Amino acid sequence: MASEAFRERTAWARNMAAPVRDFLSNETGGAMVLLAAAIAALVWANSPWSDSYETVWTTKLSIQISDSGISLDLRHWVNEGLMTLFFLVVGLEAKRELDLGELRERRRITIPVVAALGGAAAAVAIFLVFNAGKPSAHGWGAAMSTDTAFALGLVALFARGAARLRVFMLTLAVVDDLLALVVIATAYTDDLSLVPLGIAIGLFGVLASLRYAPIEWRRQVAVIVGVGVWVALFESGIDPVISGLAVGLITSAYPPPRTDLERVIELTRSFREQPTPQLARSAQRGVASAISTNERLQYGLHPWTSFVIVPLFALANAGINIDGSLLSDAIGSPITLGIFFGYVVGKPLGILAASWLASRR
Repeated sequence: MASEAFRERTAWARNMAAPVRDFLSNETGGAMVLLAAAIAALVWANSPWSDSYETVWTTKLSIQISDSGISLDLRHWVNEGLMTLFFLVVGLEAKRELDLGELRERRRITIPVVAALGGAAAAVAIFLVFNAGKPSAHGWGAAMSTDTAFALGLVALFARGAARLRVFMLTLAVVDDLLALVVIATAYTDDLSLVPLGIAIGLFGVLASLRYAPIEWRRQVAVIVGVGVWVALFESGIDPVISGLAVGLITSAYPPPRTDLERVIELTRSFREQPTPQLARSAQRGVASAISTNERLQYGLHPWTSFVIVPLFALANAGINIDGSLLSDAIGSPITLGIFFGYVVGKPLGILAASWLASRR
């Protein structure tokens, strides 16, 4: 039975040695653009035209339908809108690793999950040490999350050939983000609206069930429902970027079965013998259906997230006007010290200690 199932898979499916090679090639180039965008933001915010930096990113953009709509400044459209696509790609890659790559062996998931929890706990502990007994202690959530875009960009830039490290960081980042978003939703959302949240959960269920829908109209409906999930989460008061991560994690990846590839060959042969628009469309649909939705989405979205969306995120958020008063205030601020040492000391030590403990089991 096992040998029969093995023969049903293609030679490509038998070779899983490089599941993140294409992903890393995009990430490496995108990391360079990300670094350039962060530097550009700092230069812009500290230039003679520094006022224009905030003017641009606080410009309001509204989408209005009848009496309802969403109005956000450009910075928030990048952070909560475009970055949803980045987290979608992160979720898609994590799911592909679970289905086809390094994480097919479930025991390999344990270490990055425990490491993420250890890193978050250590960062929060250090933040609370600096802010114990102060009103600022309530801000402990700011110290626990990692900036996924910058973290993955740095790994791609400085560890280009380390595919396993990339998978480890990817899994750690997914767990870290889910943990942070749950904390924000429960501890820092004062006006959580249950009706929009219920609608978001319902639409997410519809989105998950679309895998059984005909491929002819599946994509169009999925886009509409996905936007509906984002809007409902936004209206509920929860950061809507979690919708991208959640959708990515339910989008399965699979190698094309031999039967599907043989069907594609038959369709293309029919088109070659009789090149009509109808047969061309059938061949196109056959090719698309042989490749998993996960990989099709990654192929289409990843260049955009790496080279456009993440650099825009850096450009919109890295522009800090640095002057003497800011530095003096920061040096003496328990919030700044707690976050800085939580990130720089707590996160690495917590991850290393938790990874060591998990590997000892």
